[in-house]
Amino acid sequence: MPSVYVTATDAAYYAGVPVGTIWRWASEGRIGKTGKGKSARYSLFDLPKGRRDEITRELLEPGQAPPLPEGAKAA
Repeated sequence: MPSVYVTATDAAYYAGVPVGTIWRWASEGRIGKTGKGKSARYSLFDLPKGRRDEITRELLEPGQAPPLPEGAKAA
């Protein structure tokens, strides 16, 4: 299966969390990341999908935080 990487903004919308949470999850090793700075992209397959209303797209429930890798500490 090919990898799909998205911007932090797109990742945050998909997961239903703030962009800062995406940055933190990546720094903790919870989600895959490629690139640095503004060119950084985040693995869509590692992200939990937030639940949204089918019509309004309003966030109903954010995605659950991915697990920490073994031996890693939360920020």
